[in-house]
Amino acid sequence: MKNTDLRIFSGTSHPQLGEEISKHLGINSGKIKISRFAGGEIYARILENIRGRDCVVLQSCSDNVNDELMELFIIIDAMKRASAKTITVVMPHFGYARQDRKAASREPISARLLANLIETAGADRVVTMDLHSDQIQGFFNIPMDTLTAMPLFTNYLIKKKLKDMVVVAPDTGRAKVAKKLADRIGARLAILHKVRAEHHKSAVTHLVGSVKEKTVIITDDMIDTAGTITAGVEALRKKGCNKDIYVVATHGLLSGPAVERMSGVGFAEVVVTDSVPVPKEKQFKGLKILSSAELLGEAIRRNFEHQSISSLFD
Repeated sequence: MKNTDLRIFSGTSHPQLGEEISKHLGINSGKIKISRFAGGEIYARILENIRGRDCVVLQSCSDNVNDELMELFIIIDAMKRASAKTITVVMPHFGYARQDRKAASREPISARLLANLIETAGADRVVTMDLHSDQIQGFFNIPMDTLTAMPLFTNYLIKKKLKDMVVVAPDTGRAKVAKKLADRIGARLAILHKVRAEHHKSAVTHLVGSVKEKTVIITDDMIDTAGTITAGVEALRKKGCNKDIYVVATHGLLSGPAVERMSGVGFAEVVVTDSVPVPKEKQFKGLKILSSAELLGEAIRRNFEHQSISSLFD
């Protein structure tokens, strides 16, 4: 994509991923200055001419989500006032996605609020990966491309040549995705049923399907505090699965006690993508991080060249 009017700018949440995407597309990263005033307010300035050009801003949501979102809104506003032709937000991990409905009285629907804020700031399109809830797509009145890391996980697992595999969904909401992964790698399917008493606390009550003497692959959209996954392992081992248990999850947030919990369980391997940065202090034995730069870069390129991106789902 050399000699193109496309410009890719990165916020402070994941500049390394932005550099890798630009490298994949064969273009230079956009020049931008982001700083903080003494009082904590955010400043952003585009350092090159973007008048009449298509602009992409990469900003994921990690453990500093509120500052990262405010920074995103300010960058979008700067682009809009600099007369950018289009503004595409690439948000590999969509923040507040778990707050997609009212589960109790007097609760907000924060995911809908975030969609409104992104639109109001001036974005023309949003690209994300593996939303926690697909209904969030309907919160936007602008185009939204939801990519999936499944091709990355499929290729990785096939290369490992594991035997007697069963893909386990950690809850019923993940069953459809787990079935797709199982079909692609030639595995069986099992589903855990859990009860969540409150935030970050859940208990597994039933297992649908057999895991006896099988190599288990647990799949989920994210690993936050790892409470759900570690609770599921205890139930699976009681049902007689093989010693080696694998986990594949798109977003490795690894918040709070997650690293300690994941290390204590003794997974054969935990595979995540780089949708959010995983600092060295959160990297543990058995953790494998797959690059999403090519997947995201291809989506950006095809949108810019008005090509279909549906084949990326395969």
